[in-house]
Amino acid sequence: MTGQTGIFALGDAAHGFFEYTLQPGGDAKALVRAVADLRPPHTTVGGVNLVVGFRPELWQRVDPAGAPPGVTGFNAPLVGADGYTMPATQADLFVWFAAAAYDMVFDLGVATRDALGPIATLTRECTGWSYHHSRDLTGFEDGTKNPNLYQAPAIVLIGDDAPGAGGSVLLFQQWRHDADAFFALPDAAQERVIGRTKPDSIELTGAAMPADSHVSRTTVVRDGREFDIFRRNVPYGDVSDHGTLFVGFSADQLRMQRMLEQMAGLDGGPRDALTRYTTPLSGAYYFVPAIEALARFTTPEDD
Repeated sequence: MTGQTGIFALGDAAHGFFEYTLQPGGDAKALVRAVADLRPPHTTVGGVNLVVGFRPELWQRVDPAGAPPGVTGFNAPLVGADGYTMPATQADLFVWFAAAAYDMVFDLGVATRDALGPIATLTRECTGWSYHHSRDLTGFEDGTKNPNLYQAPAIVLIGDDAPGAGGSVLLFQQWRHDADAFFALPDAAQERVIGRTKPDSIELTGAAMPADSHVSRTTVVRDGREFDIFRRNVPYGDVSDHGTLFVGFSADQLRMQRMLEQMAGLDGGPRDALTRYTTPLSGAYYFVPAIEALARFTTPEDD
């Protein structure tokens, strides 16, 4: 089974993220079919990349045999030990267009909204863009520990012998930065918050690595083994209101849920220091089915 290629399509400068909710009384299978019918020229003009995902419970209803067991939506806020809260804003459908320029993303976003209009409502929209190649708006490199593209499929995609083969679990969150507070810190203090050096993204080691650093609290270890996530994060916003869109893929939802729990201090450890300078505005999980799984729902074309 083949994973959606847009997951691994690095280098695009312009991004549009669209979340839809099935209209009351709407047919989940009809929504999947409408998405599967997004064919050229709507999705490949000018090298545009497309990724689509569904609320896990919706995909379970539509394709029970092809749904990974135990994967659920972000259906309730995650509340930390000190009351720190990550909101749940789960929708039914996630659509992500990425391209070299935003005009293509915009046109395809409009076309998709019109195509899905009879069955689903656009409930959240975010625009992302590239900043200094791979930096986020704190000035630090984002995705330093990402696996390379040879390693990524084994981390991202569910194995061929499991339900949901070739699919992936996506965590999508919008994080607003308190830039004034963060940049009021000297660079050395910023580096302790993140857990890496700012100019060259070298991870701090030993006693220099704070237990509450972002690196420390987002590293997931189970039974002595570190579990990676493939991040496609991008900045969003304008000069006065901006932040990071977290776009994380994994074959295993548990490692992403553990990461969030660690960030909130729910594991008994300290809360992630970066959460003192960022505010989560949204949170949703989506199942991103394999290309072949999605293709089964397409409307046959006339000969």
